[in-house]
Amino acid sequence: MNSAQLKIYHDAVDAMEKAGVDPEYVQGWQGGFLVNPKREEQRVTEAYEAGYDDGSEKNADNYKNWIKK
Repeated sequence: MNSAQLKIYHDAVDAMEKAGVDPEYVQGWQGGFLVNPKREEQRVTEAYEAGYDDGSEKNADNYKNWIKK
């Protein structure tokens, strides 16, 4: 990961945590961004799956849909 990607990663995770995003979404986003293998099927949640898909696409825009109210 180069320094530009590291900054994108750090800034996105920081924004998600400060906004109160569902931790499952954040963990999925991190795993997808870093190209980690997905969790085993019984541990995958809707929030994790959405985060993983967004992270895989390096998309930090959809996290606002997962802010816990």
